[in-house]
Formats: sequence, C-alpha cells, structure tokens
Amino acid sequence: MKATIWHNPNCGTSRKTLAILEESGTDLTVIEYLKNPPTRDKLSQLYRDAGITPQKGLRLRGTDAIERGLPEADAQTVLALMAAEPILIERPLVETEKGVRLCRPQDVVRDIL
Repeated sequence: MKATIWHNPNCGTSRKTLAILEESGTDLTVIEYLKNPPTRDKLSQLYRDAGITPQKGLRLRGTDAIERGLPEADAQTVLALMAAEPILIERPLVETEKGVRLCRPQDVVRDIL
C-alpha cells in the first residue's frame, strides 16, 4: 500500500502518525508541507476525500485564524489562504488508496491502512 503524509516534524502528533505509517510497512511519501505546501486544488481534494470542510482542516492553535475570521469564511477563501500560508493547515493529513484522514489523534490513521 502507498501512503502520503503531509507532515510537520515539529509536531508530536505528526511524528507519532509518521511512526505508525513507518511501522505498517507502507510505501511512504513524506511531504513537509510547510516547505512544500499543497496547492489549493490538492487541499480541496484532500478535504473532500476526508469528508470534512476546509474550515475543519484549519489550524487554529498557534495561528491568527480566529482573529482573521477564517473559521466563518467561505471554503474557497480558506483554501486559498492555506495554500499561501501553510501554517494554517492542521496536520497531519494522510492519504492512502483507502481514503484520506486528518490524523488527530494519530490512531485515526489506522482507519485507512
């Protein structure tokens, strides 16, 4: 099985999710999304496949998203800002052939392995 993780090595949950993926023996692609952010279209596809809105994928902690009114903004605005400012993306996102999950908590990744 192949898996892609949009990863932040400074995040404990992201590191724990990565460890689960590594232990599972998947053919793993690791993307440090702060250095190589996904496009707006890719984010849209990931959230659609995960069954969540872009607003649910918005990182609130450690960002100014609330002050900017982003939780109430429309999906296209949120996606555009996430692509431009990847710190606004909640992590980690994992994609496999079984689906996509925002892996908070990290054990959620097991649903798509």
